[in-house]
Amino acid sequence: MKKYHVYGLGNALVDKEFEVQEDFFTHESIQKGVMTLVDGESQETLLSRLMDKYGLKKRAGGGSAANTMYAISQFGGNTYYACKVSNDEFGDFYLEELGDLNIHTNLDNHNRQEGVTGKCLVMVSPDAERTMLTFLGISETLSKEDIDAEAVADAEYLYLEGYLVSSDSGRQACVYAKKVAEENGVKTSITLSDPAMVQFFRGGLEEMIGDGVDLLFANDVEAKEWTGKDSIEDAAEALKSIAKQFVITLGSEGALLFDGSNYINIASHPVKAVDSNGAGDMFAGAFLYAITAGNDFETAGKLASLAAATTVSNFGPRLPSDQHQAIRDQIIK
Repeated sequence: MKKYHVYGLGNALVDKEFEVQEDFFTHESIQKGVMTLVDGESQETLLSRLMDKYGLKKRAGGGSAANTMYAISQFGGNTYYACKVSNDEFGDFYLEELGDLNIHTNLDNHNRQEGVTGKCLVMVSPDAERTMLTFLGISETLSKEDIDAEAVADAEYLYLEGYLVSSDSGRQACVYAKKVAEENGVKTSITLSDPAMVQFFRGGLEEMIGDGVDLLFANDVEAKEWTGKDSIEDAAEALKSIAKQFVITLGSEGALLFDGSNYINIASHPVKAVDSNGAGDMFAGAFLYAITAGNDFETAGKLASLAAATTVSNFGPRLPSDQHQAIRDQIIK
């Protein structure tokens, strides 16, 4: 039996979350609904304006793959998260959260470097859509030296965060981890992460995907952008060329799964959306937990759909531990 259900790689970011009005994006010339990379000075300038105008709603450990590893761990899985934080207060905060959540990591207080821990400004508009401005900080230097090859080999799945494509060393870390996984019979998975990653970093994502992955996660916009298709049905057929199995989330329309043989439609759970931040991360986490716990794709999809719906009906990308157990008990008997 493997020690870890999933070994994940991702950007370690401390999220600062704000509730904003629609006109804020126009006033600040921010593209709504996507993740935009910025430098530290630009982020600090915007942070000051957000604090003055709206006030901080919440601070939390974040990063897409970290949220996914968190979900797996709280459902009952064992996870390992490879990341990079600095020897600063934000890094202390981030590392303490990982430890409290029983997520194994490559970091401890003795191997952290001087620098600035990455931060993400998460702006949630009245329609519950999340818009992010990210300064990667030291996370941009995540490299293959930060990968624990023995831990990768001792996992059932490797999970790659598509956001890492924006860093040369992060991308190479993913390529290396995928090679280690394949050499040791570990299944590989990746999330495309964001339409902007597909649009502006396609070549890097192709390098990360290589000859293909066992399992791919994408939302409908990313799937269409990647394949150049206008319909989800056509996009799904095209994705078969790079993934043996895949998940396409469709927002309020549920999800479309491909288990390697058949398509499976997963219904959504109507809720009042408050914050879409972390919904895709939760879907991936719940799904990976379910399949590594021995459940089929349909059961995994049902668990992930309910978990994602519960996430968007709350503020923030993560749910309390007890909510995970309640969600699991509704689907997995």
